Amino acid sequence: QGLKRTEHEGFGGGNTAWEEEKLAKYQHSETRLLEVLEGVCTPSDFTCHQLLERSEEHVEQWWFHEQQQHPDFFQWLCMDRLALCCPPGTYGPDCRSCAGGPQQPCSGNGRCDGDGTRHGTGLCVCGLGYGGPFCSECGDGYYEASRNQSHLVCAECYRACGRCTGPEDSSCLRCKRGWVLHEHRCIDIDECGTEMAHCRANQFCVNTEGSYECRDCSTACIGCMGAGPARCKKCNKGYWRDGARCLDVDECASTEEPVCTGAQEVCENTEGSYRCICASGHIRQDGHCVEDKPPDAPEKGFFDDVTEDEVVVLQQMFFGVMICALATLAAKGDMVFTAIFIGAVAAMAGYWLSDRSDRVLDGFMKGR
Repeated sequence: QGLKRTEHEGFGGGNTAWEEEKLAKYQHSETRLLEVLEGVCTPSDFTCHQLLERSEEHVEQWWFHEQQQHPDFFQWLCMDRLALCCPPGTYGPDCRSCAGGPQQPCSGNGRCDGDGTRHGTGLCVCGLGYGGPFCSECGDGYYEASRNQSHLVCAECYRACGRCTGPEDSSCLRCKRGWVLHEHRCIDIDECGTEMAHCRANQFCVNTEGSYECRDCSTACIGCMGAGPARCKKCNKGYWRDGARCLDVDECASTEEPVCTGAQEVCENTEGSYRCICASGHIRQDGHCVEDKPPDAPEKGFFDDVTEDEVVVLQQMFFGVMICALATLAAKGDMVFTAIFIGAVAAMAGYWLSDRSDRVLDGFMKGR
């Protein structure tokens, strides 16, 4: 690829005529070789860099001394010098011909094991539908749709046929496993009606095309002949037979004595059995059923339920009582209490004229 990429390039810039005269032509120059080698491997391909490093002397020898006599670089390096590859259609240390010949290995219907390498067996690995040592025959389940001297086309048989002469269900020569041949047709074998089926003790057999399935019996059964509690051979523990069916025994109602004897326990019927649970309003703790009570709430203080509006009203009442007391004392002519009274009135007036006065008045008017 590097040789093709640089095929029409030359020395870049400068006196090209002088460079070609003194440094040799670009096509066979060391400059071109270096440019080619720089693009051989991707930065992350360690194996490529390792192989290139081991082959560096061979590459330079071919570039400067052998390329005129051996223009096929791949043939010269990979096959002749390094002996890593073989020509297509050959394999192994001595590059022997693959099965079917090197021109068309495996009749073109498969691949040769080790093709083009110094490894492998040379045997054919046939593609789907083909068989034989040279992949020149149709495989099991396929027939010859067409054939000439160089090509074979195999098509699929009817699904039950192992060998056939055509695609129809009446063209079978041999049947696949699970089918029996009758007048060139493959008839499904009912393994469940013969001794061919092998299911476990608590399973039943279901015939399928070319095979069978084993499915589990109902939980009501010990052994069964089909699906459901009406096909039981014997009823399982916790069930009773009612005609052909095995029905669940209600242990909670079947005895006069209580089944669950623990305090505050009640019986709950389940499929084939029962269980003891705590009665409504009770939970199980340490193996006993106890009353499910919410945790005790802490006692409330006297003012815990008082709302913010009620706090405001209480504050107003407190200020009112204080002002009345101060007014009474001021009326007796005591100058100290008169000054305190005037200050309290001024404070109350400021509070009522503040931003909160509307809220307090609204609460007071609504009786809060």
